[in-house]
Amino acid sequence: MEVQEIGLTFYAPEAKVVQVAGTFNGWHPEANPLEHTGSGEWSARLVLKSGQYEYRFVVDGVWTDDPQTTRSAVNPYGGLNSVLVVGLDDRADLL
Repeated sequence: MEVQEIGLTFYAPEAKVVQVAGTFNGWHPEANPLEHTGSGEWSARLVLKSGQYEYRFVVDGVWTDDPQTTRSAVNPYGGLNSVLVVGLDDRADLL
């Protein structure tokens, strides 16, 4: 099974809590809190199987778009979810 570690970052200098929710965690923000790394930036590392995932950040309880995303999909609430595509690892398997 192909899995990769993916880093997500969000810039929110005034935030007290930043979380990420998506199809990878059942849309439960509390499952993946981001860590404040200083200078207003928050980050999280996720280990995900290859595939496509939709997600949104939750900043102090407010569902928020990822301003760094290049792909998005319409969600049922009239907004957009960010789309994260995790590809297969490019390393060749040795036989």
